[in-house]
Amino acid sequence: MLDLKLIRQRPDWIKEKLSSRGVTAEEIDELLGLDEQRRAKIVADENLKKKRNDVSEQIAQIKREKGDASQAIKDMREVGAQIKQLDQEVAELDEKVTYILVRLPNIPDDSVPVGPNEDYNVEIRKWATPREFDFEPKAHWEIGENLGILDFERGAKVAGARFVYYKGFGAKLERALYNFMLDEHSKEGYEEVIPPYLVNNDAMFGTSQFPKFTEDVYTVINEGDPLTLIPTAEVPLTNYYSHEIIDGAKLPIYLTALTPCFRSEAGSAGRDTRGLIRLHQFNKVEMVKYVKPEDSFNELEKLTADAEDILKKLKLPYHVITLASGDASFSSAKTYDIEVWLPAQNTYREISSCSNCTDFQARRAQIRYRDENGKVQYLNTLNGSGLAVGRTVAAILENYQNEDGSVTVPEALVPYMNGVTKLIAEN
Repeated sequence: MLDLKLIRQRPDWIKEKLSSRGVTAEEIDELLGLDEQRRAKIVADENLKKKRNDVSEQIAQIKREKGDASQAIKDMREVGAQIKQLDQEVAELDEKVTYILVRLPNIPDDSVPVGPNEDYNVEIRKWATPREFDFEPKAHWEIGENLGILDFERGAKVAGARFVYYKGFGAKLERALYNFMLDEHSKEGYEEVIPPYLVNNDAMFGTSQFPKFTEDVYTVINEGDPLTLIPTAEVPLTNYYSHEIIDGAKLPIYLTALTPCFRSEAGSAGRDTRGLIRLHQFNKVEMVKYVKPEDSFNELEKLTADAEDILKKLKLPYHVITLASGDASFSSAKTYDIEVWLPAQNTYREISSCSNCTDFQARRAQIRYRDENGKVQYLNTLNGSGLAVGRTVAAILENYQNEDGSVTVPEALVPYMNGVTKLIAEN
C-alpha cells in the first residue's frame, strides 16, 4: 500500500509514475478529493468534540452553583447529533479512500523500463548457449508420457484439466529437485520453513493478492471463516512477521520454503493448456527477505543471483529480463524474471520472478523494525521463486532428452536420485 502522505505531497509525480501501470490521473484526483473532504470533516468533528467537552465542564459548574443549565444541555444535544453525523460521514469517506488506496499498485523504481506491457521488457543477460539437437526435440509432456512418469489423462479424470500425476522416477525427479533447491538456499543463509498452506484474508491482503485478485485463488469456508489455499509461499512467509516490530539488529532475515501452490489461472484460458507450465497445483520453492530500506535493491540482486545459481548448477540455459513498469506484479517496485530455455518451444519461458516490493507489503501487513536510534519504521520485503519445480522438471526433460527417448539426469541431481543417471522407459 502506498503512503497517503506521499501522494498528498507529490501528486503529479505519483500520477506520472503510475500512469504506465494503468492508473489514471482522475483516480489520483478522486482519492485526494475524498481525502481532503475527510480531513476537513475530522477537523470539524474534533472542534465540536472539544466544544462539547468544554461546555460539559461549564454545565457541571452551573449545576454545582445551583444554576439553570437547561439551555446549555439542549445546545449540547444538538452538538452531539452533529458529532454523530460527522462521525458517520468520516467513516464513509474513510471507506472510500481506503477502497481506492488499496487498489493502487506500487511505484516502479526509476531503473525500471517504462511501458504498459511485456513488449517493453529488457533483456539484461544470458547464460549458456542452448543445445543444438541432431534430432527433432520433443515437448516435455510427450517425453514424460512416453517414459511413464507423467500422467495428465488420469490427473484430468480425478481433478480436471491442468492437474497431473507424477509417477515413479517423475516423482523422484520432482523430489530430488526441491531437496536440491532447499539445500542450496540453506547454504546461502535462508532459514527453511514449512508454513501453513491455508491462510486468512488478512494474510492475502498483506501480500496484495486481496482485494484485487480474488478470482485467481481457491477459497474454502472453515466454520464460516474463509481460508485460501496459498497461490505461493510468499504469502505465509511474508506474513510471518505481520503486525510485529522486529529488532533491526536481526535484519536481514532470509526465509525459504517448499510448498504446493494453488492457482485458478483465471483469465488464462487457452494458454499453455498442455504440460507442466500452467497447472492449477504445482510445487515451488520460494525465497523471502526482510531487509532495511537502504539495502533492498542490493538484496534484489543477490536474490536473483541465488535463483540463477540453481539453473547454473543444473546447466540449464536461461536469460534474465527486467520487467517493464506495466508488466511487473501489483506489489513490485522492480522485478527480474528468469526465463529458462525450452527447446521444443524454441523460446525462453519464465521459471522465476524476483521482486523488490519496497515498503508496499510492509505497510499492508504492518511489518516494522526498530532502527539503531529506536525509531520504528517500515522495512522492505522481497520475494523470488527458487525455483518453480514443475517448470524445472519440464526444462530438464526437454534440454536433457536423448534421441532414444531417455533423459539424462543432470549431474548435480544424481546424488539426490540415489545414483540414477538416466531415465529410461520401463517395459
